[in-house]
Amino acid sequence: MANSSPTLTGQLGDTHIRLLRIFRTVVECGGFSAAEVELNISRSAISIAIADLEGQLGMRLCHRGRSGFSLTDEGQQVFDAVLQLMSGLETFKTQVNAINTQLKGEFNIGITDNLVTLQHMRITETLATLKGLGPEVVINIRMIPPNDIERGVLDGQLHTGVIPELRPLAGLDYYPLYHEDSLLYCGDRHPLFEAQHHSLTPQQLTQHDCVIPAYAQTAEIKRQHKDLKASATATDREGIAFLILSGRY
Repeated sequence: MANSSPTLTGQLGDTHIRLLRIFRTVVECGGFSAAEVELNISRSAISIAIADLEGQLGMRLCHRGRSGFSLTDEGQQVFDAVLQLMSGLETFKTQVNAINTQLKGEFNIGITDNLVTLQHMRITETLATLKGLGPEVVINIRMIPPNDIERGVLDGQLHTGVIPELRPLAGLDYYPLYHEDSLLYCGDRHPLFEAQHHSLTPQQLTQHDCVIPAYAQTAEIKRQHKDLKASATATDREGIAFLILSGRY
């Protein structure tokens, strides 16, 4: 049950921000154990921080124990408020940096993997232009899955990201960057390698093992996968390439 009396009084200081950041990381990691690596502090220190935050707020934020980690109703509301707060802080920093005539500060980008060889992806040219306009800008690139990129932009950890066009999320602006064809591949050791692609039938394809991407796909691509003999998955394109080069998929 929520406390009906005010729980946060006075100014919101660095200590509060630190505790809120720890809480956000614990929630995003799905528990204390997983957050240890991300925060680089011990589980006991994390537990103390969460307990301290709960004491300051006057409410229980999460359940932790043998049954696993989960948020209380109040904890979910606090987590949503934390995301808004962190986004606001990042927006403030960006706006203050924009006051200066010279670009400076950090620019955090999230990109899905295996795009660097695409000649038409335009990312490298854009980075070169940015560095020319703002030599003091520190560019930080994180290679992470699409859903993590969207979440990072939403909560202010990332300024922008490059992801496949799937289902747009409310609160984000999407701009087309380039188009890419998705094809069906096999290696030179696979029985179908010498076959003429125009003579292949769907029945022939379904007789062979296929590796399916484990990351999010468009509905159109999922329809293409539906009739294939899915016997392996990979979380990224390099993993898919390993399996294809084995000659078994």
